[in-house]
Amino acid sequence: MKYKVAPSLLAADFSCINEEISKVEKAGADLLHLDVMDGVFVNNISFGIPVIKTIRKCTKLPFDVHLMIIDPIKYIDQFVDAGADSISFHYEACSNHEEVIDRIKSHGKKACLAISPETSAEVARKFKDKLDMLLIMTVRPGFGGQKLIESTLENIKIAKDISRETGYRIPVQVDGGINRETLHLVTEAGAEIIVVGNAIFSSDNPKEVIDYLKEGK
Repeated sequence: MKYKVAPSLLAADFSCINEEISKVEKAGADLLHLDVMDGVFVNNISFGIPVIKTIRKCTKLPFDVHLMIIDPIKYIDQFVDAGADSISFHYEACSNHEEVIDRIKSHGKKACLAISPETSAEVARKFKDKLDMLLIMTVRPGFGGQKLIESTLENIKIAKDISRETGYRIPVQVDGGINRETLHLVTEAGAEIIVVGNAIFSSDNPKEVIDYLKEGK
């Protein structure tokens, strides 16, 4: 099996962002992971709609927008207009989950539910007929450079079970602390899409890193 790789743009050098995106596109990235943080749901603030709209012109890679923000439904239309192809929102960030999913899908975009480490992925089971992807956070959202929390492997297994119930229609994405030592742990648990930031953007040979991640071991 070949796994998909989603470089996290948060780790890129924004002083030459066009070149950074081109670099990972040529290296074989499958999609571009865009972390949007509001300083409320998580402590950090990253980038938002104007940046996404600008860089949309730089690449044809699908934009996988990961919203780490409260009350996401307020902004779905704007992120779609900015160029999002799939939108992940956190279960913990709102209570109107089905409404958010329906809003995303009303635009013809992929809807993904993100699960933080403290939440059981079982919460996603009731939405399985509407979701297009599950994002399992393997670190606490909001900060890069963390170590993988091994207890989150159980969430990956649960997400894979949910995917199996839908005929494997829902891919399982994982984000956080994934490197050469931990890659096999997440793929053996059931991950199919791998989000990695620093290891790709800081490498002199991003193609080598992406090729390795696609092997999943």
